[in-house]
Amino acid sequence: MIFNLKNKSGGALEMLLNATTIGLHLVTATFVGLAIGYFLDKWLCDIGWCTKPWMTILWLVCGIAAGFKNVYLEVKRIQKAQEKDDDARRNPPKD
Repeated sequence: MIFNLKNKSGGALEMLLNATTIGLHLVTATFVGLAIGYFLDKWLCDIGWCTKPWMTILWLVCGIAAGFKNVYLEVKRIQKAQEKDDDARRNPPKD
């Protein structure tokens, strides 16, 4: 995480940033897959191998899959950080 939000009360801002990050992962990966497929279809039609709309569909599905993979990895990272925070609260360091 870019920001140090440990001192914020309740962690509401941290939760909002995590939700935003997860949403952006899904949307951007889907958009990138769609753009690659669209321009690939356009380019292939220009050179004589018109594949419309198959490359767009294929790359859109790949983008959606990549988005869900990114969401999964981000959720696992958040869970790991939460477990670490819970362990630190349960077992405070002894001075």
